[in-house]
Amino acid sequence: MKKVAFKTLGCRLNIFETDSIVSQFSSNGYNIVDFNEEADVYIINTCTVTNQSDHKSRQEISRSNKKNKDAITVVTGCMATNYKEKLKEKHDIDYVIDNDHKTSVFSIVDAHAKGEIVAPENYEKDLFGYEAAKDTFHTRSFIKIQDGCNQFCTYCIIPKVRGRATSRPVGEVIENIKKVIEYGFKEVVLTGVNLGRYEYEGVNFEALVERILDIPGDFRIRISSIEPDGYSESFFRLFENPKLTPHMHICLQSGSENILKRMRRMYTANEFANLIQNVRKKYPQFNVTTDIIVGFPGETEEEFNETYEFIKKVKFGHIHTFKYSLRKGTRAERFPDHLSDRIKSERSEIIRKTSEHHRLEYRKNFIGKTQTVLVEKTETNYAYGHGENYIPIKIKGNDFKSNNFYKVVIVDIDNNGDEPILIARMT
Repeated sequence: MKKVAFKTLGCRLNIFETDSIVSQFSSNGYNIVDFNEEADVYIINTCTVTNQSDHKSRQEISRSNKKNKDAITVVTGCMATNYKEKLKEKHDIDYVIDNDHKTSVFSIVDAHAKGEIVAPENYEKDLFGYEAAKDTFHTRSFIKIQDGCNQFCTYCIIPKVRGRATSRPVGEVIENIKKVIEYGFKEVVLTGVNLGRYEYEGVNFEALVERILDIPGDFRIRISSIEPDGYSESFFRLFENPKLTPHMHICLQSGSENILKRMRRMYTANEFANLIQNVRKKYPQFNVTTDIIVGFPGETEEEFNETYEFIKKVKFGHIHTFKYSLRKGTRAERFPDHLSDRIKSERSEIIRKTSEHHRLEYRKNFIGKTQTVLVEKTETNYAYGHGENYIPIKIKGNDFKSNNFYKVVIVDIDNNGDEPILIARMT
């Protein structure tokens, strides 16, 4: 039996695509092993959103070759799309498969194992031809509903590597979700490049989510990273349904109006603040997390301080902080006054420390309250998972089962690790 190992970098869209490909190999008799083990095939699903992403992707490609020089090495994903021709020149990579042909990964490897060499370009482009994943690396199931982006933010390379925005047919989305629920998954994560821009034959994102919530079964829906535009405030009425978890990762990027304009974001900081304020009026415990880019070309001290004051006012549940990374081919590459890495690091540290303070204060608010936890792993005396607000929780006790819901009450918080974890007991 051939051994296949996978490594996924980057976004949840990549996670969904890897999970589906893993399930395809597993159902066809291949043995899925850890990426650190020796395997016959190594598949690296890469990311290229930052220079650091490129570096990590190259590292994983190099690692696979060191473990077994005779193995088949497949590089796919966004880095494979962005640097396709360069990667094809490397002798330690057997196949470079871009995003348009990623659904053909299994067919190409399986053909190779049977002595046939088939070029990825011989297969049709197919962004949504992923089967519902049964055997995956995760407790929750990721479902791709959309791909590509038409925003063309000045710093972003995603439209180049993911293409223009396109939406998956409604019927396919519904059937995929029904299938993974049938497989036993209790949490479904909707993912895409620009979810709020979903539109298929008159059905927008709000209408799609409403149809998903009508699917019968004991499961809940989580929304992956999303832009703050493309849907109206009426969308938030859907969170009255207990199946829709009260957490959204809404990408801000900057709290400075000038920087947002230069980034070509399609909203203002004031509109973003009003959106969050209205959500919290309706759902006080709603968890809003976000992304911030520091050190954008030309960002002055005053503009950075506008972002700093903004996050102090909004108090996000968590912030993913990124130092601006130059991407060749983007408009921002040509902008003047690129900042030094020292300044970017200093500003990143300020945002990080403020974010950690707000995260701790937000999570403390749950002490004495109840949460429904989806258990993801169990150890002696504790089970670990996430509540509906996407906060990590450990439950005291034994006899818990993974991929099951448990109603708990929060009794304390553990702030001694990498992040604060709520401590709970059964109600």
